Amino acid sequence: MFLFILIFIASMAVQWILKSKFSKYSQTALQSNYSGQEVAEMMLRDNGITDVQVMSVEGKLTDHYDPAKKTVNLSHEVFYGRNAAAVAVAAHEVGHAVQHSTAYAWLNFRSAMVPVLTVTSQYMSWIIMAGIVLINISMIPLGIGVALFALTTLFSFITLPVEFDASARGLKYISSRGIVTSSEYALSKDALRWAAMTYVVAALSSLASLLYYASLLFGGRSRD
Repeated sequence: MFLFILIFIASMAVQWILKSKFSKYSQTALQSNYSGQEVAEMMLRDNGITDVQVMSVEGKLTDHYDPAKKTVNLSHEVFYGRNAAAVAVAAHEVGHAVQHSTAYAWLNFRSAMVPVLTVTSQYMSWIIMAGIVLINISMIPLGIGVALFALTTLFSFITLPVEFDASARGLKYISSRGIVTSSEYALSKDALRWAAMTYVVAALSSLASLLYYASLLFGGRSRD
């Protein structure tokens, strides 16, 4: 229980720091005066990607790349923003588009898991609950639930190299293209570092839950 509380606190702290960082870095305009939209479209062109569209979407921190629709979706703050945080996020999301176009192995592995997880996620919680209720009768339902949860945990950890690589691609681009100065680059890098931390905490939270359910499973077997 202490581990779950610790991870919950860490998650809340990371979310708060991330929002405060983006709010702070959004106050200083770039010397190059590029917007997130302009950087995204430029990075796509420079990588020879012509079939991906840059879109503006509602919400905060809702930025993402959709490989099915081939769209780089940027929140209004990022799409129109002309600051270190905006261009960093825009370049990061295009980094995913570049991964897609170059058949980046970790992204392919992650994408291959999506259809399976889409189906299993609908039933996983119910199977785990049933497994806990029936633990003294049969270990099979809980065993199935733990196996399904292991897939979601694996997905969370596979997401990490995908996100880190997209950030590295984005940061390299905005630096080499002269979009940010050295001081602005430091802000961009810090913003993406804290964005990546949300995925790290999510992966650790999933792992903690998996270990808990596994302990119930193997603890129940030891009593048989």
